Amino acid sequence: MLLTPGPTALPPSVRESMSDELVNPDVDPAFADRYDALLDKLATIFGTDDEMVVMGGEGLLGLEAAIASTVAPGDRVLCLSNGPYGDGFADFVERYGGEPTLVDADYDDPLPVEELERTLAADAFDVATMVHCETPTGTLNDLDPALDLLNDHDVLTVVDAVSSLGGTPVPTDRIDICLGASQKCFSAPPGLAICSVSDAAWERIEARDPDSLYTNLLPWHDAEQPYPYTHLTTLVVALDEALDLLLAEGLDAVYDRHREAAAVCRERGAELGLAPFPDFERSSPTVTALAVPGRATDLQERLRIDHDVTLATGFGDFADDVLRVGHMGYNADVDDVERAMDALAAEL
Repeated sequence: MLLTPGPTALPPSVRESMSDELVNPDVDPAFADRYDALLDKLATIFGTDDEMVVMGGEGLLGLEAAIASTVAPGDRVLCLSNGPYGDGFADFVERYGGEPTLVDADYDDPLPVEELERTLAADAFDVATMVHCETPTGTLNDLDPALDLLNDHDVLTVVDAVSSLGGTPVPTDRIDICLGASQKCFSAPPGLAICSVSDAAWERIEARDPDSLYTNLLPWHDAEQPYPYTHLTTLVVALDEALDLLLAEGLDAVYDRHREAAAVCRERGAELGLAPFPDFERSSPTVTALAVPGRATDLQERLRIDHDVTLATGFGDFADDVLRVGHMGYNADVDDVERAMDALAAEL
């Protein structure tokens, strides 16, 4: 049983859809029609009227493409962070010649909004980046205070919402480039990077005129050819089926299911004496991180071998100190969470 915070397990109908006859996306109009319908479904789930883009590549492609497309050499970029992916935006900025300013906090603290306010008062920035759900720590950030400040200072915003879209509400209508991926709460196979792009973002991208190819969003803005290279047909079909399941259930019901699964996971964790990382009030309904100092790797292996339950460990410095339960998408199921926690209880 796969209960990792992405890739998630796939619903049976999503797996079956991948065995359908292959459609050539370059010549068959049926694929173009299906792709257009897919974009409409994504816009509904994202909660935006902005243009949608589905790129062929793992979710990290979307993060890099957002920076490659909006940041020119010498541009000043504010990277607001309290986790590994927030820090990682600064690395992308440097690679494309931008000048990052990292406004950061410890990984178990909230976003440093007061420091953000002081930084914006002292300097001007072209772009700002942040993360909604820091998957390695299970932190769900409240973005509204930061978005208020950045809007007041007319700063273009880029948000990694890869691990939250489809599992909890995201303020996409306030974000210029909002990034998602197929393998998280959508419960489709890994391989598609998804983003919404505002009019302001397109204006900046057109002015920037990026010279990269695969990490360039601009070719996707061509109304005559909505995908600039041969698309990953089978993955698009699988994502389309996964979105149909999500929309048929209804977004409110989906969010309730994630909250319920998260609550059960955390109640069971507390019963086992496991401390949360971070505190549960700031934890995402899509992933629970439990502190198991020095034991995560061993527990992960024993759970997989002895119980056929696959969980995730931490990331970077926390690799052996945090065990993560991914209750997102198809995995946001109370019975599955109970089984995983029964296995963890047996090992502890």
